[in-house]
Amino acid sequence: MHKLTGKRIILGVTGGISAYKAAFLVRLLRKNGANVRVVMTQSATKFVTPLTFQALSAKPVHTELVDLNTETAMGHIELAKWADLILIAPASANFIARYANGFAEDLLSTLCLATDSPVIIAPAMNQQMWRNQATQENLERINARGITVVGPTAGVQACGDDGPGRMLEPEEIVGHTANMFQTNILTGSRLLVTAGPTREAIDPVRFLSNRSSGRMGYAVATAAAEAGADVTLISGPVDLAAIGIEKVVHVTSAEEMQESVMQRINNIDIFISAAAVADYRVQKISEQKIKKSDDTYELIMQKTPDILAEVSALYDAPFTVGFAAETENLELNAQTKLYLKNLDMIAANQVDKKLGIDCDENALTIFWKTGREKLPLAPKNKLARSLIKLIALQYNEKNSNKTH
Repeated sequence: MHKLTGKRIILGVTGGISAYKAAFLVRLLRKNGANVRVVMTQSATKFVTPLTFQALSAKPVHTELVDLNTETAMGHIELAKWADLILIAPASANFIARYANGFAEDLLSTLCLATDSPVIIAPAMNQQMWRNQATQENLERINARGITVVGPTAGVQACGDDGPGRMLEPEEIVGHTANMFQTNILTGSRLLVTAGPTREAIDPVRFLSNRSSGRMGYAVATAAAEAGADVTLISGPVDLAAIGIEKVVHVTSAEEMQESVMQRINNIDIFISAAAVADYRVQKISEQKIKKSDDTYELIMQKTPDILAEVSALYDAPFTVGFAAETENLELNAQTKLYLKNLDMIAANQVDKKLGIDCDENALTIFWKTGREKLPLAPKNKLARSLIKLIALQYNEKNSNKTH
């Protein structure tokens, strides 16, 4: 189930006998490639010890809102930003009531209010508590906020009652969790994404390159696949796994990347140029290793092909998205590139020692000819999903205008 590979999931465990099932849930999520961190309410620790979840998740278990080891960095906020999704299983009647009314009196309820990621709750309670009007009204309020509720199912309960209120089995919850990442907002569209650096040879053992890790481009490709698109990824030399991408082409130089792109660009609906393609290459590559001799050595450089401009200049060009990594004048440089290359959108990011290239997190400002939007600092996989949503909106709007 590659939909969960690499996903960052917070599993919230509340008090109830079904808490023991959450232990199986951790194992299944990790088996399917998810990175899981467990947050327990105090009442949950009465049913299953934190040590159990620590052993199963291979991560410390979080139980306190104010953790003196992390609070200087606002640990609970950082945890909320970290998560791709928050899953509460089991979700007790008490937790549902507090969540419905916006309480933030413990770590788990605070995380649910502090996150912008999807939240799933899997209720578990006595059948009479489930049927109670107060519980149903609380669930209506939660549903109205876009929170996904899975289950419960009916059956014999631990107290001996028979009826609705049993938590779904872990296998079913994992299935619902995986489907949360399949948005289908680009179903039927064909995407071509470039990612990573290029290497321009100097001699048989040396090359010129840059610090691009390829993480953003790979994250964009995965997010596009989650959105239902048919994705082809053309990648420079990186050490990354292409999650959920079946069509991957590996290249080394800017020229190879250009050839690969132009061979495949026909019938592509959206082209996203996230690769950090070298602007220059060595004019004459030495056939033998260059030996150290003089104090200085000159290399004569020539421009590499401008793949992005070449694609956007096509007669029936796809919806074209560029990237701009800038160390200064971010807005001016990005908008200049947007107009000069006749792009549909451009994603610009500031580059420094802690941001942008070769980092796990990034922040983007997205420009298009009639608007802009800032995407705040976030892990690159979360940022990629937000970017794909914006691309889908603008792409669909452009296509809609064509038909009118």
